[in-house]
Amino acid sequence: MEKADITFRTRKWVRPEDLNANGTLFGGSLLKWIDEEAAIYAILQLGNGRAVTKYISEINFVSSAVQGDLIEMGLTAKHFGRTSLTMRAEVRNMITRQSILTIEEIVFVNLGADGRPQPHGYTEITYDRDRIPTHHLTETLDED
Repeated sequence: MEKADITFRTRKWVRPEDLNANGTLFGGSLLKWIDEEAAIYAILQLGNGRAVTKYISEINFVSSAVQGDLIEMGLTAKHFGRTSLTMRAEVRNMITRQSILTIEEIVFVNLGADGRPQPHGYTEITYDRDRIPTHHLTETLDED
């Protein structure tokens, strides 16, 4: 993935609580971070706080990170379905410049207030902030 292909990026600092028994970055910690960042990206792209993880494809770990490393997680939208958004993820070690992992497909589904898939009406990536939900999710839960 070229830098220009990454449309959403965040960074994390690898800390002692993120390590496995081998002293390297625990895969579960990294997957938690990716899922959280993918959720934020899906919310911004779909304009709905009720976007949920549907599917994560094969995860290809190719290297790791150690305590003190800075990692960069990148996401880009690949496809807008009627009720879904498919994205690709890549994580790099900013210190060693090596790729840590790639995930070719992460699918999020847009849900309505009833918890069922709902069409979102979007077909293209937005670089504007106009799709940020205009209300807090708990406000609509109280109305349900």
